[in-house]
Amino acid sequence: MDSENMENNSKIQLRKPRVQDADQIMSLKAEILAADRGEDAFAGCGELREAATMEEWLDILGGREDEKTVPEGRVPSISYVAVRENDGRIVGIIDLRYHINHPILGLWGGHMGYTVRPSERGKGYAKEMLRQNLIHCRMRGLKKVMVTCSETNSASEKVILANGGVYEKTVEVDGEKIKRYWMQIA
Repeated sequence: MDSENMENNSKIQLRKPRVQDADQIMSLKAEILAADRGEDAFAGCGELREAATMEEWLDILGGREDEKTVPEGRVPSISYVAVRENDGRIVGIIDLRYHINHPILGLWGGHMGYTVRPSERGKGYAKEMLRQNLIHCRMRGLKKVMVTCSETNSASEKVILANGGVYEKTVEVDGEKIKRYWMQIA
């Protein structure tokens, strides 16, 4: 979908999830599970796969937002839902990790992960989600962020490149090749 159509028909906004989103979030979760796309299916979703209820998921996300409450082995992060403005449908989820001073994130996890509802893929939402999240990066004072994708995920690679990602290198993790890209925050 080109950017003109995105603006006219399917503009999105990123906002924090809230309890009123329960039906849509659980529907999104079910749709992702039905698509069965492996481990990365819930990228950027902050343990949504494991959460039994919306309240549980919101508690998990809330605990991750502050350095004082983030679980051991994790870094502080914030998650956003992508809401289509013309009908209020949640089309995706994206997170932002405040830093990647962590063995996994610093090697291949990066500053953010994102997932688009399977029925909404190919419509330009991931590109716009990443663009808007880069604004959040700037607001947090980040100057440069790393975003990664599997070598076989050409759709995600296009999203990263469209947002100014500069390829650094490919790393191998558990037999999978992960491409690392860096983005300068203006």
